[in-house]
Amino acid sequence: MRFRHRDGSTVHLGYCTSVHPAADLDELVARLDGCSGLVRSALDVPVLGVGLWFPHRLADRLANSPASLSKLRRALHRNHLEVVTVNGIPHTDKSAGTGLYCPDWTESERLRYTLDLVDVLAELLPDDASYGSISTVPLAWRAPWSRARNRAAREAFDRVEQHLARTEARTGRQIRVAVETEPGCVLEMIGQTAAWLDRYSRPYGGTSRIGLGLDVCHLAVQFEDPAESFELLWRAGVDVVKAQLSVAPTLVDPSDASGRYVLGQLGRPKYLRQVREWGGPGVDDVAQASQLSGHAAWRMHAHLAAHTAPPPPLSATTGVLDDCLARLVGGGHPLTHHLESEVYVWSREPRTQQALAKRLGKELSWLRNRLTALGLQEV
Repeated sequence: MRFRHRDGSTVHLGYCTSVHPAADLDELVARLDGCSGLVRSALDVPVLGVGLWFPHRLADRLANSPASLSKLRRALHRNHLEVVTVNGIPHTDKSAGTGLYCPDWTESERLRYTLDLVDVLAELLPDDASYGSISTVPLAWRAPWSRARNRAAREAFDRVEQHLARTEARTGRQIRVAVETEPGCVLEMIGQTAAWLDRYSRPYGGTSRIGLGLDVCHLAVQFEDPAESFELLWRAGVDVVKAQLSVAPTLVDPSDASGRYVLGQLGRPKYLRQVREWGGPGVDDVAQASQLSGHAAWRMHAHLAAHTAPPPPLSATTGVLDDCLARLVGGGHPLTHHLESEVYVWSREPRTQQALAKRLGKELSWLRNRLTALGLQEV
């Protein structure tokens, strides 16, 4: 979906297709013909944005096979879908636990994968889009980390920045990389990330090729204050390249045994479900939450839909999402032009593509209403 901001620029809203991952091109095309097409029809919009995810072998194939890229482009066209952003975090469809961040930015495979994504997105990007964006991991899981590994990551990002400049010169299309923060990673807080990324900021109102991927769920899990976070980014001159939208579950009273049980049932054990305690420490998975004091509220890393309440007695961080949306696109100029719904945890898992499409449509409709309430005009 597209919206016109009051400054005349276009803000894109779509959803991340990692919610229905595809291991190869045929499966990806089937997902676009199926679920994505159903979502667009349910919303009754002329074009729907999809944030694609490619496992590394498919990214390599698309970057080096014009016929494969043409097949994907045809699927997007017949379903009235557009791509302005790509999820470049999972390397394969087998990622689990801390393996989600592997290979990390000290390894050549991460660089190679990201460069392939740049080349593919430059070919898929609509002609009238101001830029394309690629999400990437917050460098690595926090351990092991060292000065030597940090230098290796710097060198890799310098090569990415050079490739982005060459791509823009060659194609006339700007592609930007969005580094996310995430609990437990090297860059898990906004302040850390702003300090690491200030090297890539552009003074005097310029647009950086490497900036922040603001994941609102991750921000909420860390109990970070949106006002302070945006102030840190502004002072460092770090751009918000894209924002991913979802809410996190909150357990206000961790002494409630039933609440702890409900929290533990959300999400899939395959993925880390980090838990943070207000004013205190955290653990890397909800299975370890008994190590926390339980004297203050818990929030868990699980990307929930905002349009429906989580199962009681849990609540959701909807207020954080609303606050971030207002700061991102409610002012005189948008701080980002790419908004992506990233929901992959449901209180009850949808069993069919039709059921999943219905829920994704409701979530995007909820977000559409929030954006128009902020003064954006759907186009």
